[in-house]
Amino acid sequence: MPALLSIVVPVYNEARTVAAVVDRLLTIDLPLPREIIIVNDGSTDGTREVLDALPSRPDVLRVIHAARNGGKGSAIRTGFATATGTILAIQDADLELDPAQLAVLVVPILGGQTRVVFGSRFLAGTPDAPMHTIVANRFLTGLTNVLYGARITDMETCYKVMETPIALALRLQANRFDIEPEITAKLLRAGHHIHEVPVRFEPRSRAQGKKIGWRDGVKAIDVLIRHRFL
Repeated sequence: MPALLSIVVPVYNEARTVAAVVDRLLTIDLPLPREIIIVNDGSTDGTREVLDALPSRPDVLRVIHAARNGGKGSAIRTGFATATGTILAIQDADLELDPAQLAVLVVPILGGQTRVVFGSRFLAGTPDAPMHTIVANRFLTGLTNVLYGARITDMETCYKVMETPIALALRLQANRFDIEPEITAKLLRAGHHIHEVPVRFEPRSRAQGKKIGWRDGVKAIDVLIRHRFL
């Protein structure tokens, strides 16, 4: 089966940036064909209208509108379930991460070096992010490493790329931001090596639309511990 990259983009209230993200995903150079699956997770800020106004590209671009907000995990699971590619990647719609970096992230998989790649925002040094964000990420990543005997640097990264059969075998259940620790925990429990590649990161503030909060960090701890001792 020819290689095809399915890029799943969960979107909730990103009317300001989603069109730019889609344009980047359509025009960036990639070493394999792509399909782009946008899952609008019940947005209420005009995101739906922005997506409906995009030029029709049925050969590459698919837009799914959820009737109500189910959470990032729900949107990702919807995208995974409808993907037809051989490799799955997640791309956020807020432009914190430049979609052009997907070209580098897929190379280790295409080259047969690994079956799972994470784009690490910390591998090349500490990003210019709020200190509480850095501390929380380092704590959760450190907990992941202790619980699962791993050596990763960014558990919470959006950029999780893997062969499609691996992604589907995870049988994901999380609906919200706990999808990130669930994916990581289940990959490690299944014995998969996570190959990390450094990525550039332009963090935004809560005032700019950042949605994850401290309660999500508490939930992540619960998910990591629970899946370790299932």
